[in-house]
Amino acid sequence: MPSAEAAALLERYYPVAIFILVALIFPIQTFLATRLFRPNRPSPLKDMTYECGEEPEGEAMIRFHFQYYMFAIIFVVFDVAAVFLLLFALEAKTLLADGVAAPVAVLAILLFVGILFITTNYALKKEEVIRI
Repeated sequence: MPSAEAAALLERYYPVAIFILVALIFPIQTFLATRLFRPNRPSPLKDMTYECGEEPEGEAMIRFHFQYYMFAIIFVVFDVAAVFLLLFALEAKTLLADGVAAPVAVLAILLFVGILFITTNYALKKEEVIRI
């Protein structure tokens, strides 16, 4: 028999458990429902590659420059970095006011910016090597 504290703790987490359960069941249920209720009428027109209403011509096997992915990844890295730096800036006054946490907070953000700088330089240098 759980104690009163354990029961109260479990009671607080019931909404979280229900949310997780719904989050797991909803996509599976949606996938199965669409499989069950969709019409299945294949045709040659539906099997064609869709290109803005135009009939495709030529091969689909073309050389694709993967540098676009590199730029997308760098964009995502800077996006995430901006979020972390914004959160640090919003909490900087509180973090730096605490005598114990101040050096740890400054070291953590400097380490984060340093790793970001090193990895971005590596990615950009690798991009230069690929272009040559």
